[in-house]
Amino acid sequence: MYFLNNSNKMFFSFILFFSTLISISSNSWFGCWIGLEINLLSFIPLISSPSNLLASEAALKYFLTQSIASINFLFMILLKMTLLKNFNTDNFISITINSSLLMKMGSAPFHFWFPNIVEGLSWLNNFILMTWQKITPMILLSYYFNKNFLYLMIIFNIMIGAIGGLNQTSLRKLMAFSSINNLGWMIYSIMISENLWIFYFSMYSFLISIMCFFFFNLNMFFINQLFINNITPLIKLNLLINFLSLGGLPPFLGFLPKWIMINFLMMNEFYLLTFLFIMSSLIIIFFYIRIIYSCFMFNYFKMKWLKINLNNNFLWLMNFFSLISILGMILSTFLFF
Repeated sequence: MYFLNNSNKMFFSFILFFSTLISISSNSWFGCWIGLEINLLSFIPLISSPSNLLASEAALKYFLTQSIASINFLFMILLKMTLLKNFNTDNFISITINSSLLMKMGSAPFHFWFPNIVEGLSWLNNFILMTWQKITPMILLSYYFNKNFLYLMIIFNIMIGAIGGLNQTSLRKLMAFSSINNLGWMIYSIMISENLWIFYFSMYSFLISIMCFFFFNLNMFFINQLFINNITPLIKLNLLINFLSLGGLPPFLGFLPKWIMINFLMMNEFYLLTFLFIMSSLIIIFFYIRIIYSCFMFNYFKMKWLKINLNNNFLWLMNFFSLISILGMILSTFLFF
């Protein structure tokens, strides 16, 4: 609603939307770069806030990291257009272009800026950063990639995303490392086909939007707020269902795209990669369950710090989203078979 009430925010939101379309519909690398720059310059006013120093710091960090990635990307495409005619054989050019795009989307091992910036943003801006801002670099990555290099990056993503979230107390950083892990799955999906990537990305965006909506309405930013605040058992149950769905536990909706990906991996005999994917998902589910278990088991008899008054619309929406998470996998299974 804040975007609708503020004309500046609404204007930059439209520019953000159209800059992605400019990049992915461009027929030249230079046009793609222009789209990326417009995207960067429209996102910074959305995240910066004069009243919030953390948001301003996050905007500056975001600008610096994205600028470095853009310079690398521009330099490599100019080098390719001027010096190197045979574009498909030069590994150095392809690896550098891939690295620039991976840095833009916050992929490991270029992820160091991502959790720090996420910590300074609101939940709405976090949702945009974790979903919409990944579309352009991912599509550009699918145009031209070094397969062996990307397999290494996938392993980095799934392992760092899983292990990095183990010792986090901030919910925003937890979502950031979950996003890094899911990025590994998405990179592999776009190497297989764009349709599979669109399906996985849609499912991921839906699940992450539920979590951001949930935490935004409850005004939660740290794990201990789940224990201290006065949360009803129904909300805790909704949180459990959506956390497990985001982690990819069957029979929830989040398992479906991962199931399809594992089928592709097994058919192509990538047994080691399959093992790493499954193990990283298990680690993520472990720390989700650890949070939920504590949330259910800790019950303070003393007066709560904060009494949360939620309207019925929020509760109905949460129940509806949880129902989709539970039934989505079952219904889609019937549709597929």
